[in-house]
Amino acid sequence: MEVKPKLLIVEDDPNLGQILREYLEVKGYEPTLCTDGEAGFTTFARNSFDMCILDVMMPKKDGFTLAREIREKSKTVPIIFLTAKSMKDDTIEGLKIGADDYLTKPFSMEELLLRMKAIFRRTHVHGNGEETNLQFEIGSLYFDAHLNLLKSPRQEIKLTSKENSLLLLFCQNLNKTVDRAEALMKIWHDDSYFNARSMDVYIAKLRKYLKEDERLKILTVHGQGFKLVELK
Repeated sequence: MEVKPKLLIVEDDPNLGQILREYLEVKGYEPTLCTDGEAGFTTFARNSFDMCILDVMMPKKDGFTLAREIREKSKTVPIIFLTAKSMKDDTIEGLKIGADDYLTKPFSMEELLLRMKAIFRRTHVHGNGEETNLQFEIGSLYFDAHLNLLKSPRQEIKLTSKENSLLLLFCQNLNKTVDRAEALMKIWHDDSYFNARSMDVYIAKLRKYLKEDERLKILTVHGQGFKLVELK
């Protein structure tokens, strides 16, 4: 029997929430719908989910607060924000929390489905079915892209799916320049301004993690992209 991916949908608009639940159920998912942030967190804490779809503006607890609480319990579960606002500050705030994507209302159900599938591909499938090396020793650090895990002698860091995909791309191209546009298309599937800002946020996070070994640097190659180097 095929296992259906489990989705947590937290949306306070009852009409939109019901439409989302029914549409995604027809598309082969197992969605659970909550109508406020408090109920969303209680449901997440008691169950296991493969993805969370969160409205930003909600009663009792907003989507950003809920996402922070979810991130405390899981660093890797993918999160998509639904927002009625198009202000880039809200978008950047969501990305800093660790969201994988966002959609501005109104949006098409087909677009949501395509973005979900892209995230699941990044999270669960690497490459095109061929065997790919997913374990790396970089400096004194150990990176397992299959487990979304970065280990140093002092700590273990669970990476979000985008952090994981970006670090994997850098490790596969160690000491080589990764073209910015190419990275955006591979991981975000779009090289828009907002996604470029999103990538900058995630690179800043990776730089912070890699500080555990001062020999590891993510360098900005102006006019081209970025390069992970291991200094001697």
